[in-house]
Amino acid sequence: MIDHKTLEAQIELSLAKLRAQFGDTAPAVAVVLGSGWAGAVAQVQGAKHLAYSELPAFPQPRVEGHVGELVVGTIGAQAVVMLRGRAHTYETGDCTGMAGALRTLARWGVKALVQTNASGSLRAHNPPGALMLISDHINAPQRSPLVGEPGSERFVDMSAAYDAELRRQAMQVARAQNMVLTEGVYVWALGPQFETPAEIRMFAAWGADAVGMSTVPDTILARHAGLRVLGIALMTNMAAGLSAEALTHALTLQQAAASSERAASFLGAVVASLADLESLK
Repeated sequence: MIDHKTLEAQIELSLAKLRAQFGDTAPAVAVVLGSGWAGAVAQVQGAKHLAYSELPAFPQPRVEGHVGELVVGTIGAQAVVMLRGRAHTYETGDCTGMAGALRTLARWGVKALVQTNASGSLRAHNPPGALMLISDHINAPQRSPLVGEPGSERFVDMSAAYDAELRRQAMQVARAQNMVLTEGVYVWALGPQFETPAEIRMFAAWGADAVGMSTVPDTILARHAGLRVLGIALMTNMAAGLSAEALTHALTLQQAAASSERAASFLGAVVASLADLESLK
């Protein structure tokens, strides 16, 4: 549970650092880079870097492939702040790890959060290397980062957690690139162990199309902070029981790396296209 007084002080210090480093006007778009998506940083023009260690409200990533820094600049006409690393609930058991970071960004003036991740596919039409827009999610552990929050704002409406306009924009980019992009439901599994084949069969019966160990707590926090959310999942493997492969974190990173150039290119095009949306200006 969050110590609100301490977190508030950390947010204020982090906000002051962001304003001193990058100015009072925040980029409208923030992007959380999951495994396989780090290459998108190369598309940021005029990039300025700031380590999470200089931002008290931000987490210190403990997972291989997560660097722990902000990158601020532009992609096309769109100003953007990229987060190279996120907190995962399986690291400490605490699902509030991104609360300080996301609330700092929202208070700075960020309007939309683009979440990316590496996922296991539950559907044959989304093989490893495929990209999927997240249309909805299932919180399988039924853990909430809003437990203990005061006031009626904690009762966040999640009926449209993943913004329809942002999803349409991403689909337009995919069509312009003649790229296959599906939409589907992401199910959050706590981890860090991978799922069993029986669990995957259950998730598929629930209507899930992809499974992973992140994103959902951050989406809840983002919606609570008033941020619009777009989610894009990179399939790095078929989920347990759907292929003969043994699942390991090394395999996830290896397959994410194999698809990273294509994923990063698409992500950059999506971010650039958001400059056309009047609702983000």
